[in-house]
Amino acid sequence: MRRILLSVVVLASVAANAQEKKEVFSKPQFSGYILGLYTAKFQEENNTNDFSIRMIRVIAKGKILNEFEYTLQGQVNGTTKTWGGSPRVVDANVEWQKYDFFRVKIGQFKRPFTYENPMHPIDVGFSGLAQVIMNLSGFTDRSGEHASNGRDIGLQFQGDFAKNAEGRNLLHYQVGIFNGQGINTGDVNNQKDIIGGVWYMPVKGVRIGAFGWEGSHARRDNNGKVVSLPQHRYALSAEYNQEDWQLRSEYIHSTGYGFKNSAGTGSPETTEVNMEKGDEADGFYVVGIAPLVKGKLRAKARYDVYRQSGEWSTAKTMYEAGLNYIVHKNFELQFQYSFVNDKTLPKHNYGMFNTQVCVRF
Repeated sequence: MRRILLSVVVLASVAANAQEKKEVFSKPQFSGYILGLYTAKFQEENNTNDFSIRMIRVIAKGKILNEFEYTLQGQVNGTTKTWGGSPRVVDANVEWQKYDFFRVKIGQFKRPFTYENPMHPIDVGFSGLAQVIMNLSGFTDRSGEHASNGRDIGLQFQGDFAKNAEGRNLLHYQVGIFNGQGINTGDVNNQKDIIGGVWYMPVKGVRIGAFGWEGSHARRDNNGKVVSLPQHRYALSAEYNQEDWQLRSEYIHSTGYGFKNSAGTGSPETTEVNMEKGDEADGFYVVGIAPLVKGKLRAKARYDVYRQSGEWSTAKTMYEAGLNYIVHKNFELQFQYSFVNDKTLPKHNYGMFNTQVCVRF
């Protein structure tokens, strides 16, 4: 990981100072975004409200020889107490983009799994991703992996092909090989995750896809022994995304045990397996975002279910609705109310209200 990061930083530095930028290096493009969040939870005997900085990201991108694109993205907010909440490198990769039908990416980047995982956090439209994405796509993963924002280190091939009469590609594929340990971390068991997906785009704005994930997550115990937990996952996805409209639904199924605690949370890591949760989990969501005033005001709703042990007795269901107000293309306010039914709690039902302030720069 250090070598990859160093390579990307060197490339960015050379690009900024090269005398022949037009011939070899493009001028680096810098951007980023800030997400501020207010959350109020209305839970009996546990009411809370909190202001927080959900995310501050800074991004540098550039081209080399008009064939390669490098990306470096860092998260600069957080503390130094835990991996998932600390300032850290999020993306550090280079992609060869000469051909639309065959592109090659190496470094640290998003796992090619589900539609929502690689979406920009602001474009998702809610103050967080769906539960099943968070738990089964490498965010706060049930495997016990440290929070990795859906990313890992590896090599990926992807492309678009089968153009129709209008020149629009109908098919997309992506497949990668990864360490299976999350961001900023080397391999532990010398086994690799194979993750990939394919989707069909019959109409502009429509995608129908399927994804697969075969791999493992590993830790070393105090004696240096490696403990590996196999992970087998698949996802089915459908989406319509055009102008101010978003309609999307995904189902994910996972087989494989997780460790007793999550890495990087401040508590000592353990190789103890969480047998109570079992070896199966699944979930799905259905989201709709529609324009009330084109380009300015949108209504939204989401039905979001995650079953941490694959049974309805362990289901957490969220019914969410709200409004998004686009003050400017780089400034958006997102409001939502959630009614939560969590079967794993003694008192299942409670409410939540979120306001998210989104700024791009």
